[in-house]
Amino acid sequence: MPYRLLLVEDEPGLLLTLSDRLAAEGYMVETASDGQTAIDRGSGEPFDIIVLDVMLPGKDGFEVARVLRQQGVATPILMLTARTQVVDRVVGLKLGADDYLTKPFDTMELLARLEALLRRAPAASGVSLERYQFGDVQVDVRRAEVHKDGTALELSAKEFQLLRYFIEHRGTTLSREQLLQDVWGYTAMPSTRTVDVHVAWLRQKLEPNPRVPQFILTVHGMGYKFAG
Repeated sequence: MPYRLLLVEDEPGLLLTLSDRLAAEGYMVETASDGQTAIDRGSGEPFDIIVLDVMLPGKDGFEVARVLRQQGVATPILMLTARTQVVDRVVGLKLGADDYLTKPFDTMELLARLEALLRRAPAASGVSLERYQFGDVQVDVRRAEVHKDGTALELSAKEFQLLRYFIEHRGTTLSREQLLQDVWGYTAMPSTRTVDVHVAWLRQKLEPNPRVPQFILTVHGMGYKFAG
């Protein structure tokens, strides 16, 4: 599965150039062009790595890194800076960045540094988040609360556990057997429609149109995939 990368850069030309090159190298690239958007996406969506420019409108890259780390986001951060002063690089690293690259830079060096950061990042089977948003649904994992368009939803404990598992494995096709084992704790696979029933309940509560789901998708013959 390709690495998911958040590229935060306010210069349109560089944003387009880097996006195209990183996509050509196999990364799944998402973008942001200001500090607040970077915070919202970086804290609310699962990424494998963040490339963060220092000079941004609104909150700068230093503030973005500080807020993300305060919110418990452990995603590796590579900062891009046009500043050459040692103190700026030190500040970035102290605020939570894992590496930095000074503009102008060679794209090959950027790719090499990204690969090095990804090698050092701890391996995980999924992405753990405190907060997540998809569509008009907001999930607070720590408080086990779900809101849709600002209104609190009532989910059973198992429905919430299933939703959390889907979020942590976003984009991955999950078999019913895997869900029964990891969410329900079954070691022997019973003949049951438990997963299908709970998915139907979640769709009724979360999807704009449960009959044509946008987020919890059926992968015929295989299982389900969360695309939120």
